[in-house]
Amino acid sequence: MPQITKVGRVMVPVADQDAAIDFYTNTLGFSLAADVAFGDGERWIEVSTPDGGTNLALVPPQGSYQPGRMTGIAFDSADVRADHSELKDKGVEVDAELMGGGGGVPLLFFFRDNNDNQLMIVEVQ
Repeated sequence: MPQITKVGRVMVPVADQDAAIDFYTNTLGFSLAADVAFGDGERWIEVSTPDGGTNLALVPPQGSYQPGRMTGIAFDSADVRADHSELKDKGVEVDAELMGGGGGVPLLFFFRDNNDNQLMIVEVQ
């Protein structure tokens, strides 16, 4: 059997790695976890949420793996309403309305990073 223990990182395609670092660290409050030379003149970059967990690898586009996609990534938050307001105030493209919040569906919203990748924030209690 494979020795898989957890999801360690998720790759997100970005057109400009430095601009993506700026967005994820200064706008979302993530930490720069790795920025090292990789391959032929490329960089391996990872950012992490303040509480750790799965990292995001900010990777250059390759083939059909281009920026501007639905990532399928959902971040947890204790206060989705505050996050929605703060990101909107920072100029981040966020959904106009919050979704869920009733009937067992958690409160959530989608937002786009500086590469138009779609991500979600979900409220956890």
